[in-house]
Amino acid sequence: MAVPKKRTSKSRKRIRNNFWKKEKNDRIASRVFSLAQSILTGRSKSFYYAIRDKLPNSSE
Repeated sequence: MAVPKKRTSKSRKRIRNNFWKKEKNDRIASRVFSLAQSILTGRSKSFYYAIRDKLPNSSE
């Protein structure tokens, strides 16, 4: 005869959920950091951006 399992507590559910969210965020942060490094070194081939020589309202 089938016996129902104990219910998972809210705190346990929250802990497991946050673990998955943390892993996903770590992966995204790693990609962002990698893109930033490639932009700063000038080796980016997939990200286009405008380079400004001077800001319009600079006092110098």
